[in-house]
Amino acid sequence: SLMASAKSLQVEVVSHEARLWHGAASAVQIPTVDGSLGILPGRQPLLAQLGDGIVTVTCANEIVSVEVSGGFASVDSDFITVVADRATVASQ
Repeated sequence: SLMASAKSLQVEVVSHEARLWHGAASAVQIPTVDGSLGILPGRQPLLAQLGDGIVTVTCANEIVSVEVSGGFASVDSDFITVVADRATVASQ
């Protein structure tokens, strides 16, 4: 159960084919063209171009890894949207 006081991120990872994952997370790591970017709740809004690598979503009881190539990520008021040109959910 999420504590009301604990802020979380709402994360959605999509590709052109499908919505791959969505849910609440405590942190997200994103591969950008400029290097790896870590996002925590309360971050300033931003738009970043995705590079090739792994999006890592840290949840309460699991870590979700999605391999992405190209696309962009937007952060706005603890909502994170990752739109990948190509993406594959890595097996846990």
